[in-house]
Amino acid sequence: MSDATPAPLQTGSPPIDLHNPELYLSRELTWLAFNQRVLHEAEDARTPLLDRLKFIAIVGSNLDEFFMKRIGGLKQQVEAKVATVGPDGRTPVQQLIECQAMIRTLESAKQKATVEVLGLLEQHGIFIRRYTDLEITAQAELRDHYINNIFPIVTPLAMDPGHPFPFISNQALNLLVTVSFPGDTELYLARVKVPLRSGITPRFIQIGDTQTYVTLEDVMVNNLDLLFPGMKVHACEMFRVTRNANVERDEEEADDLLEMIESELRDRQFAPIVRLEVMQGISAMHRGMLAAELGLDEVSDVYVVEGMMAHRTLLELATLDMPELRSSAHHPIDNPRLQDPRSIFYIIRDGGPILLQHPYESFATSVERFLRTAAEDPKVIAIKMTLYRTSADSSIIAHLINAARNGKMVAVLVEVKARFDEAANIHWGRRLEMEGIHVTYGVVGLKTHSKIILVVRKDFDRIRRYVHIGTGNYHSGTARLYTDFGMLTCDTAISQDITELFNFLTGYSPPRSYRKLLVAPYTLKKGLLDRIARETRVHRPENPGRIQFKMNALEDRDIVDALYRASQAGVRIDLIVRDTCRLRPGIPGVSDTIRVQSIVGRFLEHGRIFYFQNGGHEEYFIGSADCMKRNLESRVEVVAPVEDKQLREDLRLALDIQLGDQRNAWDMQPDGRYIQRGTIEGGQSSAQEQLIELTEKRSKAVAKRKRKRFRSNKVLQRLHLDK
Repeated sequence: MSDATPAPLQTGSPPIDLHNPELYLSRELTWLAFNQRVLHEAEDARTPLLDRLKFIAIVGSNLDEFFMKRIGGLKQQVEAKVATVGPDGRTPVQQLIECQAMIRTLESAKQKATVEVLGLLEQHGIFIRRYTDLEITAQAELRDHYINNIFPIVTPLAMDPGHPFPFISNQALNLLVTVSFPGDTELYLARVKVPLRSGITPRFIQIGDTQTYVTLEDVMVNNLDLLFPGMKVHACEMFRVTRNANVERDEEEADDLLEMIESELRDRQFAPIVRLEVMQGISAMHRGMLAAELGLDEVSDVYVVEGMMAHRTLLELATLDMPELRSSAHHPIDNPRLQDPRSIFYIIRDGGPILLQHPYESFATSVERFLRTAAEDPKVIAIKMTLYRTSADSSIIAHLINAARNGKMVAVLVEVKARFDEAANIHWGRRLEMEGIHVTYGVVGLKTHSKIILVVRKDFDRIRRYVHIGTGNYHSGTARLYTDFGMLTCDTAISQDITELFNFLTGYSPPRSYRKLLVAPYTLKKGLLDRIARETRVHRPENPGRIQFKMNALEDRDIVDALYRASQAGVRIDLIVRDTCRLRPGIPGVSDTIRVQSIVGRFLEHGRIFYFQNGGHEEYFIGSADCMKRNLESRVEVVAPVEDKQLREDLRLALDIQLGDQRNAWDMQPDGRYIQRGTIEGGQSSAQEQLIELTEKRSKAVAKRKRKRFRSNKVLQRLHLDK
């Protein structure tokens, strides 16, 4: 029997209920499992040491956000007595209990990995020392540094009948100090916030020109006499809290969207606390007091930390200038088509669409060049774009402002509901408005997650529209760290679709059916479901159907159900899913022909590709959407077809390389566990490394052809002169 055809179900057996909760994995638990895979990179001896430290920091940051978003949301459901079960059959209470247990296991592994990596770094001359272990001269230098640079901004807050329990900032490190007055037996408590601010007061303080560091909190603990002069310090214990970030209001009732978002940001600062971390050895009385004051269950909500808290700050050390301890530096290559010095609009118009692959190819010389040229080109009339996230050092904002100053009509949709970037996006929106740019802040009830730019240009023969459609944000920082796809095109149908989409986003134009684009929340989900069903219909044993998706998450129940049905018909399905995945592969009679893999490497996998074999009439799509219910039903997402032959070959090669990864790929088992493929020392290079090499070879081949043409032109010139 062909491996493309599943084993038939037993004759007479009852039909399988595809809504059975046992066929669906937990969204929360599979996301935590993704972080176990990330942490494995920190545990893997093949990973360079500073990269291992980076992965620990990433897991720490991810868990902080998981508590703020997912645990916070589950707690809200529990408090509201929501008893509805999810597709996996779990109630909010069950999900909360299982998540908390899995997190404790993950935290323990993270602490163990931290101790191991810091110990190995000592072999390379990088030390984190305790203040009390330093020589007297080093202690004196640190004390002077503390007095001059940090002490003035430190504020002790007493806790007694005259001073109520103080407000505790989200994710801040705190010292709980027990003191007494001279000759007095009564003990008093004070809270001291460790003033960590990136670029101003780093956590790791360097001693002289050495690679020896002391943590800021350790320096503070050993200089408490400055804060409590003349008093006796009996104990100093550390704690940290995490607050719920789910404070969204009903925007249908909001008079002013910006005012509502700003109010939400203020609410978030005072939101309920969902986690209390305390140092190992804290007194039972103080642990109970903190839990009670913060409104937490001491058993389930308090996490005793054996070792360092706030692992995200390890990024300070992970970025040390020691290239021998990290992966070889990666320098993005200019896309071969864009090495042409002509206007980027001529390149697109005359040569057809261009596929971009970041971070292998440069964001600056492609997307930013596209926008810069549009801002400066006198023939460009208008620029429209969506802005979900951007960076402070990005030139995107500058190019938009320059375009407006050059007389272009510029319209930007700034999504102010981008989680944790709301304040920055409000700032950018107001900055653009000050330059006379038309700024809108999204569609009521929807979050605009699409990544699109539309440039309207008066070409020599007619008005022509040029478009960029991407899978990643217009963010120069993440463009160097995330793998993403983009397409530059002047395809008539696509540009018309994008024009109509902007009319919907900025005005009252009703959503359209669109010519080529699949747009959420209107046509994308149906478009995917229809194509999965079509693949099922056209499947033949001699010509098996084929579906391949690459995405960050697969959570939508309807998509999973459709993929199960396709597999039951014999369609071969490959899914490259970075983190959350509800689908269980390899279940007899349900998902025999489905493979699920996850890739965790030096770059964060972020691109989305949807491929359908379609009986030989292949279809490729790229876009901003994952197969999550929120993306498909409550966000504005854009997925575009890739029809150019060369671009499809490039996407095919990228998919094949990722599907064949033998270093960073993990295969999901039917029970939801993941097994890493490349577990032997050394072995083959990862898909990401192969794509780096492939991009460099393409660039060198173009350069070689240019040199050859240059030499040929020189020869022809000499022959002409000889004549």
